[in-house]
Amino acid sequence: MNSSINKKVKLVRLGEVDYKEAWDYQESVFKNIIDLKIDNRKKEHPSEQSLTDNFLILCKHPHVYTLGKSGSIENLLLDDQGLKDHQATFYKINRGGDITYHGPGQVVSYPILDLENFFTDIDKYLRLLEEAVILTMGEYGISAGRIEGLTGVWVGFEPGAPNPRKICAMGVKLSRWVTMHGLALNVNTDLSYFDHIIPCGIDDKAVTSMNKELGRDVDLTEVEDHLVQNIASVFQMDLLAE
Repeated sequence: MNSSINKKVKLVRLGEVDYKEAWDYQESVFKNIIDLKIDNRKKEHPSEQSLTDNFLILCKHPHVYTLGKSGSIENLLLDDQGLKDHQATFYKINRGGDITYHGPGQVVSYPILDLENFFTDIDKYLRLLEEAVILTMGEYGISAGRIEGLTGVWVGFEPGAPNPRKICAMGVKLSRWVTMHGLALNVNTDLSYFDHIIPCGIDDKAVTSMNKELGRDVDLTEVEDHLVQNIASVFQMDLLAE
């Protein structure tokens, strides 16, 4: 076993938190890991190097729209007054992807992992995040899966299905094999907020939620717990107690 590998992951539950506050927290943790990796590379012998930490952050946000660095502002259909009217904020951020919505009734997860502790493959990273969500949906009797070429998790994903609809959006940033940002799973989400954007820049597919698919509200904390365990399982993490 490589003694420089650390699969221990610290679970951090922030509760409901403003998007900018959570983003600042991510940035701080992300920077600390990268700074340590840079410092490690200056040391001649592996025994002098320090293990890098990994974090799995869970939180919920008030209404907010975020635009990824490759996105188009034209996919936000609200002006400043419209944002105020809907009690929503807007941020241009440094993840990949286009525009998305976060808000009450979602489970949001931000894994900040040094992938050199796991594997150095960004495609595998995204597929495993999707797999954790797919497994979680299966535990509630929701058949969910992938659509080729589109990151995220979908209901009605089968080829030729008449109404594909996204239940979980994903967008990440990667630097020196350290990840940040993550996924947002619609549980009891007010889907009308998606009417004010072209979600992820895709205008011919719908969005959905667990509530809509099941016809009932779902316990948000319970879903969060299932998702955490499935993420830990697919990544073979050693999840540290809170």
